[in-house]
Amino acid sequence: MKLLIIGGTIFLGRHLVEIARAHGHDVTLFNRGKHNPDLFPDVERIQGDRREDLSMLEGRHWDAVIDTCGYFPRDVRSMARALAGATDHYTFVSSISVYSDMSAPGIDENGAVGELAEEDIDAITEITGENYGPLKALCEAAAEEEMPGRTVSVRAGLIVGPWDPTDRFTYWPHRARLGGEILAPGAPDAPVQFIDVRDLAAWIILMAENRHTGVYNATGPGHTLTMGHLLDECVAAADNGAHLSWVDEPFLMEHEVGPWMEMPLWIPATPEHAGFNHVDCARAIENGLTYRPVRETVRDTMAWDATLPAGRELRAGMKPEREEELLKLWHQREDVPSAADAG
Repeated sequence: MKLLIIGGTIFLGRHLVEIARAHGHDVTLFNRGKHNPDLFPDVERIQGDRREDLSMLEGRHWDAVIDTCGYFPRDVRSMARALAGATDHYTFVSSISVYSDMSAPGIDENGAVGELAEEDIDAITEITGENYGPLKALCEAAAEEEMPGRTVSVRAGLIVGPWDPTDRFTYWPHRARLGGEILAPGAPDAPVQFIDVRDLAAWIILMAENRHTGVYNATGPGHTLTMGHLLDECVAAADNGAHLSWVDEPFLMEHEVGPWMEMPLWIPATPEHAGFNHVDCARAIENGLTYRPVRETVRDTMAWDATLPAGRELRAGMKPEREEELLKLWHQREDVPSAADAG
């Protein structure tokens, strides 16, 4: 299969290239050449900016295209339009953030997506937490409108694993590797969802090979995974005496601990978030999505993290001094006698 990957040198893109080549596919990359320009030196590259000029794609043909980096509907529309006569299949990497209501567990691909005022769409130049999901939904629609019946939209959850530039998952293997007392947020039995980048990439290639179309949720794993199990795996992989201290949500909220970015994977147990870690991925699983053991994801992420510069500042996660301060306050609170004890 001749495959064009838009992007291809950052995280999901680089794993897509590696898996596609392992399957014997002929890969071409289209990107600006700004990230990891020396990666995959024997792979054909077309350097360009999707917002400026797509003429270099004219006169070519690929069996399939995978768009890893579309965030604005106007950009996806122009790319899909330029490639409509040049490919048989278009994969757009979207996000489960498209859903407007995460209050009910089990949301599937029929769930309502976020919307933006029509007059605001073309004026948007910056991605925010509020417009990211609705823009992704509009990107999906743009791709399908330009290439009807030939597109697949992959609504990915949190993508994790080696080469993750966000540290939203890496924080936990990294923190366990440092050892000592670890602040663990909320309840050990709270569910979490994410997908190993290698599992996602392998499935996306499979979908392109088989020309599947439509919309699919793609997070995981295929069973209920708890925060407690995940952090236990991190501690076990570190094997250095690290230990967990579980701190309850009222305390975290009292001290204004930031969900998700400051405290990765933690989302407060509020009614509006009741379905956040309960996204239904049955359709993707029925169409070949598989998951490696969480232990493997943890160990491989930890091994990769160990190759990075010591003392680097993570892009997500609690600062060491903040963690130390909160743990001290937590233990002081635990030591205060209850009213019953005092009586």
